[in-house]
Amino acid sequence: MTEDAPQRKLPVILPPHSDELLSSWINRHAAFYAVPPLVMLRHCLPEAHSLRAADLHLSDDQEIRLAKVFATEPAVVRRMTFTNVAQSSRRLIAVRPQQSCPNCSVRRTEPGPTFRSQLVGWRLTCPLCGCPFRDTDGRELPSPFRQYRDAAIRGEELLDDEAERGVATWISPAEIARLLLMRRIPRPIPRESDLWRFRVLGVIIPDLDGIVAAEQENLPTPASPILRLHVRPALLAGIAIVERAGPEMLRMLRRHMVGDNRFRFTDTAERMIAQAHWPGSSLQLQLI
Repeated sequence: MTEDAPQRKLPVILPPHSDELLSSWINRHAAFYAVPPLVMLRHCLPEAHSLRAADLHLSDDQEIRLAKVFATEPAVVRRMTFTNVAQSSRRLIAVRPQQSCPNCSVRRTEPGPTFRSQLVGWRLTCPLCGCPFRDTDGRELPSPFRQYRDAAIRGEELLDDEAERGVATWISPAEIARLLLMRRIPRPIPRESDLWRFRVLGVIIPDLDGIVAAEQENLPTPASPILRLHVRPALLAGIAIVERAGPEMLRMLRRHMVGDNRFRFTDTAERMIAQAHWPGSSLQLQLI
């Protein structure tokens, strides 16, 4: 295969799987034609730099050219990428698969497909069959936050609606996730060696502080708010609780912070509140 005929249709085309990632589809064709994946991509798009970049964004012209080579519709190509994902949700897209569905990820061919939903950090369940995800290594670690499951599923829906369909409520759920993962200072102030484990989320989900301490694993930063699967329900539930309670809960949460973190939290929260259209007036907050 050469790169001097980028518009030539492939003689054999492998059908895509539902929810398959574009780079996965290209990888499978590359394996079939025994060429490196980037060579396969550049057969269609000579200017392409990486498969990751193609997964995250394609121009209309690039979609048309890919669709021509793979004998499909541009809309089909677009659905295999994250091009339509809201910018605020891009931090929740991982570089490598984070989870898998025991029903849909059975590898019947080599290489097996990688699904878009395996990279997103806002899901607990498979969008194809509704089955709970497992870690990519097949382990099914029980979540210590099972009592928050209903709220976590609501949080999953809020994030999925914003990311995939551009549907939001009074506030961006992805921005709530960033705020909840900021560091806080509890009272009484703990030893300096313990400060690493306290996040704003722990105010809403009180079980979190002890579980983080027991596991001795720091939570991710607001810049990359993808939690491990068994801890993820805590963040999703926190998002749902804040979304339901309204702006006053954000103002309450800032009291748990000091210094520059409090300033950044307050500045971000007030900007979000100013842009919001919250239908309620006075709110009775209940941390559940």
